[in-house]
Amino acid sequence: MAGKLFSMTNRAVAVRYARALLDVSVEGGEPERTARELAVFQEILNGHVTLGLALLSPAISVGRKRSVVAAILEQSSEISGVVKRLVLMLAERDRLNLLPDLVETYEVLLMNHLGVVRARITTAEALAPEHVQTITATLASATGKKVVIETSVDKDLLGGMVTQIGSTVFDGSLANHLDRLRQRFHTST
Repeated sequence: MAGKLFSMTNRAVAVRYARALLDVSVEGGEPERTARELAVFQEILNGHVTLGLALLSPAISVGRKRSVVAAILEQSSEISGVVKRLVLMLAERDRLNLLPDLVETYEVLLMNHLGVVRARITTAEALAPEHVQTITATLASATGKKVVIETSVDKDLLGGMVTQIGSTVFDGSLANHLDRLRQRFHTST
């Protein structure tokens, strides 16, 4: 229970940092750049497992973590002052463990700010580009937002498609239709 509470608390703190970062980035006029730079720093940590573990280890002093982060940031000319200050602040407060949740939350907040919604479409076979355009236009009309579609193929689907927008899933797969028919037959007999 304590681990779950700690995780929820970290998530809430990451959300606060992400909101503040978005506000500052919007004021600076470069919220998309901030998202890219956060992702770059996260990739640096993910690409060097030992470094990532050391920066999260309670055995390493906060001062040492800050020094290491400062050295990494010095080497990266593509990271702006806003992101550098945030990452250094996280290191100083020994909160680098918040970075994955912060990056994810910032991306969601940025998409909302830009009026963009992500949709994931899964089909049995790859969709032709004209079908993707039609689906994009339909979803944009239905949501009133710009839609960015990510497609994937699942050979286990018999046909149709499964569309996920945020946490909402629209299951238009043939398997789902057959299952609903099966349920109707069972209830009517």
